[in-house]
Amino acid sequence: MSEQTEQTKPGVVIVGAGMAGVQTAVALREQGFTGPVTLLGAEPHQPYDRPPLSKAVLLGKAEDSAFDVDFEGLDIDLRLGVEVTGLCPGERELDTEVGPVPYEVLVLATGAEPLTLPGTESVPGVHLLRTLDDAARLRPVLAAAPAVVVVGAGWIGAEFATAAREAGCAVTVVEAADRVLAGALPAEVAAPMARWYAEAGATLLTGARVAGVEEGRVRLEDGRELEAGAVVVGIGARPATGWLAGTGIERGPDGSVTADAHLRTSLPGVYAVGDCASFPSARYGARLLVHHWDNALQGPRTVAANILAGPTGEPVPPYDPVPYFWSEQFGRFVQYAGHHGGADTLIGRGDPGGAAWSVCWLREGALVGVLAVGRPRDIAQGRRLIESAAPLDPAKVADPAVALKSALA
Repeated sequence: MSEQTEQTKPGVVIVGAGMAGVQTAVALREQGFTGPVTLLGAEPHQPYDRPPLSKAVLLGKAEDSAFDVDFEGLDIDLRLGVEVTGLCPGERELDTEVGPVPYEVLVLATGAEPLTLPGTESVPGVHLLRTLDDAARLRPVLAAAPAVVVVGAGWIGAEFATAAREAGCAVTVVEAADRVLAGALPAEVAAPMARWYAEAGATLLTGARVAGVEEGRVRLEDGRELEAGAVVVGIGARPATGWLAGTGIERGPDGSVTADAHLRTSLPGVYAVGDCASFPSARYGARLLVHHWDNALQGPRTVAANILAGPTGEPVPPYDPVPYFWSEQFGRFVQYAGHHGGADTLIGRGDPGGAAWSVCWLREGALVGVLAVGRPRDIAQGRRLIESAAPLDPAKVADPAVALKSALA
């Protein structure tokens, strides 16, 4: 093969330079792929990790959170500031603002984009927190310690409220649902977490819907008005897949690319990984869409292995991880492993009013999910128990003095 042919060979093209995209490129090299690897990032910044944005970067304790990856040394063609606008499957080609990019194998790792509060898109002082630029815009705002209104009492809302209180801001959190984490946890599990807001000096308003936002003020549907030197919207995210409309790539009602158990899409030679993709879980008997860091770390290894195996190679084990994430809020370290949808038993471990407690979900006697506050061993042991599907003794599970690994039936 001539040098010119080798240089122009399309190889693997990865769309998205977040955790999932970067780890896919790295995994390809680690697993022995020697062909061209091109990584396209829409942002101009060096690829970076997102969790520190709501913590160290936001509070000025770190300038950025760039990945420690030697892209040049790994022979990864990193192209920044390149937004992909379309896909032409017949030509195996991507449309970008700087011209077409051909591919042999394509990996979709475009992540998710935050939901906006309708009518606030052009209102001064309204912020989202998803990108490094978002954090950079918010950092001087927090440093000025204004009165801040946070819309949404989910994971990101709680994390931002924590940072804003640490910065000395007066914080009011507005949640349309009647409780915190309404879309993530059962009421009895989330109830203790609602008390954390007041303990941290933040005001929590549940069952409160926003009627309108103007500069310096938030109006609620019940007539209340809240002073707001800044408004931060944290009401969820959706897969960043709108650009795939009409391409033939199957997407679900939630907008996610519906990948199979090997993270392949409905188009040959196209994979999807991370926040933009859902996958079928045999362990849980459901299709999962996991918007968390650990999924973006694990999925790329499966994608890389399947690319190296090729369509006729040795079968790679299906992608069916035990989902995991963590959240730092109000001086507490919250961890979650598994998936509690479909559980038939809920068991608490410890006093939820205390500093350390956990909750376990069982289905037909086996552990399927665990939430831990200040009990990291419950998470570490729980993940292994979920993988094993071993039946547990509910009485032992309920005793916080008994290690979970010792709760086997």
